[in-house]
Amino acid sequence: MDYKYLFNEINFHLLNDPHPSKYLDILSNNGIFKEYPFNILLAQKQTKQWLKYHPEGVVWNHTLLVIDKAAEVKNESKDPQVFMWAALLHDIGKPDTTKEFNGKITSYNHEKIGEKLAEEFLLKMECDAEFIKKVKSLIRWHMQILFVIKNPKFANINEMTKQTDLNEIALLGFCDRMGRLNADLDDEKRNIAAFINKVTLMKQ
Repeated sequence: MDYKYLFNEINFHLLNDPHPSKYLDILSNNGIFKEYPFNILLAQKQTKQWLKYHPEGVVWNHTLLVIDKAAEVKNESKDPQVFMWAALLHDIGKPDTTKEFNGKITSYNHEKIGEKLAEEFLLKMECDAEFIKKVKSLIRWHMQILFVIKNPKFANINEMTKQTDLNEIALLGFCDRMGRLNADLDDEKRNIAAFINKVTLMKQ
């Protein structure tokens, strides 16, 4: 398999299609997705989410919504290529961390596992070290928006701002939050603004 060719092909659609989900969903039905490392993404099709928060269903459905939202706002990113790959891979850790108990579905620490899997995935795609570092850092910290606003005990602002850019995390987090069928645009804009404001104040 020509991994570099596949990376460039996916990269083209992520950066140029208004709805990259269409290409990626078609690709996901190709035999390629049964092979490593794409099988890591394929597993998202069988990974449930708690419908209370994710009425769109399995993780793959969520990922497709996120990358389309990311495509809308990618020009606001300092590095659209890094941003779009982070959007595609942001929940790559969910299949390994998802658990169901009494109807409640959780995926605690999926961002930490996702950071490692994203590095593994992109190394196989023959990406350079700096690119991988930037993508996996966004994935590692993409849950901080929720933690900073609602669960401060899990927030780690110092490490987050050392490893990645606040505005990039905010932009990815916005796309993540909007990648749900019950998302409220105005509410999520307020959440992102509150996140940026709180982190900025705490860093002063």
